[in-house]
Amino acid sequence: MAALIELENITKSFAGIHALSGVNFSLVAGECHALCGENGAGKSTLIRILGGEMRPEGGVIRIDGAEVRLSGPTDAIDRGVSIIHQEMALAPDLTVAENIFLGELPFRIGWAELNRRAADLIARLGFDIPPRTLVHDLSVAHQQVVEIAKALSRRARIIVFDEPTAVLSIGDANRLLDIIRGLRAEGVGIIYISHRLDEIFAIADRVSVLKDGRNAGEVTPDSADVDTLIRMMVGRPLSQLFGDKPETEIGEEVLRVEDLELPNGIGGVSFSLRKGEVVGLGGLVGSGRTEVARAIFGADPIRSGTMTLHGQPYRPQSPKQAVRRGVNLVPEDRKGQGIVLDMGINKNMTIARTEAITRLGFFRAAREKAVVRKLIDSLRIKLGAPSDPVSSLSGGNQQKVVLAKWFHSDGDVVILDEPTRGVDVGAKTEIYSLIHRMAAAGKAVLIISSEHAELFGLCDRVLVMGEGRLRGELGPDDFTEEKLLTLSISGRTRTRTKEVSA
Repeated sequence: MAALIELENITKSFAGIHALSGVNFSLVAGECHALCGENGAGKSTLIRILGGEMRPEGGVIRIDGAEVRLSGPTDAIDRGVSIIHQEMALAPDLTVAENIFLGELPFRIGWAELNRRAADLIARLGFDIPPRTLVHDLSVAHQQVVEIAKALSRRARIIVFDEPTAVLSIGDANRLLDIIRGLRAEGVGIIYISHRLDEIFAIADRVSVLKDGRNAGEVTPDSADVDTLIRMMVGRPLSQLFGDKPETEIGEEVLRVEDLELPNGIGGVSFSLRKGEVVGLGGLVGSGRTEVARAIFGADPIRSGTMTLHGQPYRPQSPKQAVRRGVNLVPEDRKGQGIVLDMGINKNMTIARTEAITRLGFFRAAREKAVVRKLIDSLRIKLGAPSDPVSSLSGGNQQKVVLAKWFHSDGDVVILDEPTRGVDVGAKTEIYSLIHRMAAAGKAVLIISSEHAELFGLCDRVLVMGEGRLRGELGPDDFTEEKLLTLSISGRTRTRTKEVSA
């Protein structure tokens, strides 16, 4: 079958550093070709070249067998290439229909026809989203649907999905994969970029791996497994990603939560965290995990129940009070709640504990510089200059800045909500190492994650939530996905020695 796209021997450099060196990639109609690799492997550069945002320094681009030189994004769109970025390019204050046809609206708009066409495109994707709805009133999943409808309105034959499920629930992610399967059946060529390897194996026909700007190999899901892909990306198998958990003595109780009830119906939550212990909080998305974390951190109100910290009553009315008592939260929404994107890396790192870099109310630049340099070296953050905005960093390094902030704060309880969401395999390994170091330093660590392998690889025990209730607890001998899901859904799971029930 003739290729829709052929990228042959593509090269691109920035300031003398090769981002791409002789990269080859192809896509045929009705195929989903996944592109994998660590952050910095060259994926984004390759896609930006395909989308006309950059010009390669060498190599050939062919579309439908004809060599082309893309003059810009509009040229790429006109040739049937549409890229759906992780950061969606929608106008929140415009309607669904206006967003879908933005850029091709006539001087005089026939609103009835515009809304009808938008509704037809959305229905083609299996959804019923009113075309007059403002985009800022939509869920993230429905915003993704609008992005795809926009691509279809341009008669896209090649659609690139860049980390499309990074902020979606499991259910919404599965619906998106179904949409992609439908597009593939219609003959659309799909390029799929994701750090979620389970999705790659579920959706891809072929998988290409980039490493250090070069082709590291191409496989099919039938001919490879997760270990194979991880070895191609980072040079080591899955079993080594979590590292060796240091021998950590589990100490005294730090935090106790008793019969916690929240205004939104979440309740029946009781557990404790001990010094040097890593505890997981598992369950399906929407089970109440994040809400519990936010309540402990003082970000959301509590209806009833009690909490103690080091044996003393604890009921924070704000995150500021929680931080002062030594409770820290790495939030699920890194960009919206964890960092200030336009502020310097150094300021983000020290904002939670400014007294360490001031004296008698006066800022000490030399002290800040020393603190920030120590954090950068300790967490191995890759950056230009400490004063650069956090937005200049990769997703993995942005997450490390959030972790650095709480390292600097030096609290006794650290809650991490989806700590590796949207980061590559290599960055995950480094974050896992940091979690081990927190526990070894005597912190009580609570991890919320939708990746069950992550919970099992890091935690001493896993608490399981379902439908707003704490269903029970799993120990290492019961660490299986089946038992976790069964406990989350039904509140009961049989083990070899006992039956755990909520």
